[in-house]
Amino acid sequence: MEFVTKQPTVKAPAETFTGDAWLDVIAQGEEPSRIRVNVVRFAPGARNAWHSHAVGQTLHVTEGRGLIQVAGGEIVEIRPGDTIHTPPGEWHWHGAAPDHFMTHIAMWEAPAEGPEVQWGSHVTEEEYHRR
Repeated sequence: MEFVTKQPTVKAPAETFTGDAWLDVIAQGEEPSRIRVNVVRFAPGARNAWHSHAVGQTLHVTEGRGLIQVAGGEIVEIRPGDTIHTPPGEWHWHGAAPDHFMTHIAMWEAPAEGPEVQWGSHVTEEEYHRR
């Protein structure tokens, strides 16, 4: 057994997030493991940009209220206890509802080769508020 040294909380980068969000890396596996686990805390209205994961992603909401949308789909509200899986290559975004904080655990695997995440454009205010 090995205890992993906790890394400091970091502010999510403005290049890929709108609003205030913070990341805590829980696990970043070393080969042969390729698991990634982050706790992400979003302030009201904060969200990430459109993106897709090479090997898919699973989110588990732990507190607050959030929103998620897949490309071409409706915006869906997410709440504590909800677990959502986006398959490999599915474009989506997620973040807090306009009037609530939201925290989720994000879990994904890195591919054997190539980028883990492909980032697209920021979610505009019009897209975010379209319901």
